[in-house]
Amino acid sequence: MTTRHPTVTTSLADFAISASWHDFPEAVRQSARRSLLNGVGTALGSAHAPVVVTLTRTLQSFSDYRHAMLVGGDRRMDAGSAAFVNAVASNLLDFDDTHLPTIIHPTAPVAFAALALAEWRGLSGLQLLEAFVVGGETACRVGLGVSPGHYARGWHITSTCGVFGAAAACARLIGLDADRTSHALGIAASLSAGLVENLPTAGKNASVGNAARNGMLAALLAEAGQQAAPTAIEGPLGWARACGDAPDIGAMTGDLGTRWEFAQNTFKPYPAGIVMHAVIDACLDLRTVHALDPAEIVAVTVTGNALLLARGDRLVTTAGDARVSIHHCAAVALIHGRAGVHEFSDAVVFDDGVGALRGKVTVTRDGAMKVGAARVSIICRDGSELLAEVTEARGSLARPMSDADLEAKFRDLARTGSPTIDGARAIDAIWKLEQAADLSDLVAALSR
Repeated sequence: MTTRHPTVTTSLADFAISASWHDFPEAVRQSARRSLLNGVGTALGSAHAPVVVTLTRTLQSFSDYRHAMLVGGDRRMDAGSAAFVNAVASNLLDFDDTHLPTIIHPTAPVAFAALALAEWRGLSGLQLLEAFVVGGETACRVGLGVSPGHYARGWHITSTCGVFGAAAACARLIGLDADRTSHALGIAASLSAGLVENLPTAGKNASVGNAARNGMLAALLAEAGQQAAPTAIEGPLGWARACGDAPDIGAMTGDLGTRWEFAQNTFKPYPAGIVMHAVIDACLDLRTVHALDPAEIVAVTVTGNALLLARGDRLVTTAGDARVSIHHCAAVALIHGRAGVHEFSDAVVFDDGVGALRGKVTVTRDGAMKVGAARVSIICRDGSELLAEVTEARGSLARPMSDADLEAKFRDLARTGSPTIDGARAIDAIWKLEQAADLSDLVAALSR
């Protein structure tokens, strides 16, 4: 047996093998149910998008195995490829969950790795949920230990930290002991990648899919006996220092099992970058309160912190750009009075009226504003100024989406993205998952 020293990987491994669903606080269990419901819904919304179809066709050329379903379709693939495709589908619309302290979207890389492996190995719904919590907490903890410098350097934190969560979840599912789970996490450190520069493109989604597949691969390699350095995460030449500043070990490993980052997961009412949501809320409020006619708008000024400007002050040339554009989010909220999937489609992105209003939007920085807040000022043709500030966006912990909101979002995404799927049946299967002896009902509900 490998000699174990107290490192990040061994601490996370000890947590991963000992954590128990029945010992989790109800807030953590409910976060898992809600996160899975939201993540599957967003995957259904993108299941037949061109990016997902292309990925599926490409990956099918590598394998004839049929371990696991593709959400919303009638095809099956090997478990690694299914995890990849489903994670991409869940992340594609920028409609997935967010752990706000790190801006990690944990469900796409973690849940879909666990789902594919659990289906392949014939495991129960309770085992899937338990592993999902372990993986979600692991991804958020690793991310917290390198934030904010990691993201600021250009690493796409959902992908780079999601691989650790996927590895922990898969290690738990296949019953690895603490030593092998530690090696799985160490192997995952060498399989971690993803770039912020690719955010407006399918390159970003590919790294999320790769995090799911690579996390599973890391667990399977550890199961087969492959090893990694015990300080692969925090060592002098390890992952954290290579990808950022000196890691905060306490944030990664302190109070594991008693302080829950995964319980802070939040859900999006709009399919756009999370820091854009306060901009949308402020514009919707102004439009409603003042019965605002977009034709009367002369200028729009959006103020936020450095992260909002860094992510969202961009030229819009594609629908992908629009999802992370301050200018587009403000324009569609003011013109259409909503910001749903349609408002980020090519038909709206390239609409002349929307483009003209985007051109009237300018952005300014206020270093005192917190992440996730925004202030919007509108100058009208008559010279009047309208002002709104949102410090807590809808969907945040302070203004959470309800279970009913998430179910409505799920049904809408299923109806538009996977119309052959019975949304009510799928929702019921997810809520009842912890009582399921296997995943057959869930698989039947989510695939044709």
